[in-house]
Amino acid sequence: MALTKDEQRVLDAVPKQLLIGGTWTDGSADQMSVEDPATGETLCQIANATPEDAMKALDAAAAAQHSWKTVAPRERSDILRRAYQLMKDRADDLALLMTMEMGKSLAESKAEITYASEFLRWFSEEAVRINGRWSNEPSGAGRLLTMKQPVGPCLLITPWNFPAAMGTRKIGPAIAAGCTMIVKPASATPLTMLALGEILLEAGLPEGVLSIITSSSTGKVMQPLVQDQRLRKLSFTGSTEVGRLLMEQASQTLLKLSMELGGNAPFIVFEDADLDKAIEQAVVAKMRNMGESCVAANRFYVHSSIAEEFTSRLSDKLGALTVGRGTEDGVDVGPLIDADQQGKVAELVDDAVEKGATVRTGGSKGDGAGYFFKPTVLGDVPANARLLSEEIFGPVAPVASFDTEQEVLDAANGSEFGLVAYVFTSDFSRAIRVLEELEVGMAGLNKGLVSNPAAPFGGVKQSGFGREGGFEGIEEYLETKYIGIDL
Repeated sequence: MALTKDEQRVLDAVPKQLLIGGTWTDGSADQMSVEDPATGETLCQIANATPEDAMKALDAAAAAQHSWKTVAPRERSDILRRAYQLMKDRADDLALLMTMEMGKSLAESKAEITYASEFLRWFSEEAVRINGRWSNEPSGAGRLLTMKQPVGPCLLITPWNFPAAMGTRKIGPAIAAGCTMIVKPASATPLTMLALGEILLEAGLPEGVLSIITSSSTGKVMQPLVQDQRLRKLSFTGSTEVGRLLMEQASQTLLKLSMELGGNAPFIVFEDADLDKAIEQAVVAKMRNMGESCVAANRFYVHSSIAEEFTSRLSDKLGALTVGRGTEDGVDVGPLIDADQQGKVAELVDDAVEKGATVRTGGSKGDGAGYFFKPTVLGDVPANARLLSEEIFGPVAPVASFDTEQEVLDAANGSEFGLVAYVFTSDFSRAIRVLEELEVGMAGLNKGLVSNPAAPFGGVKQSGFGREGGFEGIEEYLETKYIGIDL
């Protein structure tokens, strides 16, 4: 499929090289391809890094760390603020680029650019509010001084599903805290990060503070960095399986870690819920990013007295969505990221149907080229269906019913994951009881979208640890030093 003039212009403007120590440079390996998931066709070729390239990036980060940490907080703040404004000014081009490489609709891409830029603005404000404390010893004989200092060189590994936002919510606090960094974007969606790198350099980020390493082999290229004593922090967003492997590698140097891993979000609707709002927010919670989100509603538990009406109305909503290439007018749902993801979603749907679930709408792959899957609602989903225990990462809403509060709490908490949950009820006392009992790091009460740069994002159990965003986000990039003073 031929690209439009706008698409070709935006694609041509993106750097296709590695960013190492402030310089765009070719990779040492053969180039790698970036694919349009709506067509399966190659968009362009970009640099493909080797472990040696990655080590050069770490050399640059280590060399720049001392001078960067001494830069005034206000100056770091101003760099972030300029980058925020540049993102806002170029939002249309950035959104088009993201849609081309990731597949989501232009409307969703524009919303992500707004969300992503807000992390730069938020942490520009936090850069000048890094505080320690001064206090008396309990005995009165001395004083206690604590100070916050940057962790040091960081490795930031970002996923393919939110190419801009998952980068800025790591880069923003790292810059604000005074840390140098190496960013490894997902091989499926590297172009957005390369464009962000160019923006950060234009905003005045000094040489060596940021390097961007694109590679088709994350494990091979990143492992030497993870095991190098000069690297002091790793922040990873991705699968729990890869997170475990990185933790094992990082244990050799006791590397400081932040892990935002898999999810299996329950969406709970009690009999007294505002059903109109629950349906509206179910679409938001399920269909954001075609369901390819760790905070997407994964399991719908609806009280048996309203389960049929909820399922029927949700089916009408999802069945009316328009599927197509995200750059086209009127498209609500783009393709999944690749053939493997498309196949996994189909496999989970087939498993549920074989075990007794009923297809209320969708249920199959899209027609023609590209990695499309039709928005799907499954009713009467049995407890042993795999998609109630595995992360779907696609536009599929499985609905199961419940009768009692304790029954649904047991089902919701019966997962190895604990990232987010959604609860719909008009009973405030019940809401507090349920929210306190849910084993998650985040929850939405009568709302299907909780992500906010001003709030701490993260999970419990095998959904990871550490928080991104909010006042807590910058703490992940700071160490606390204590000084005892004898008077």
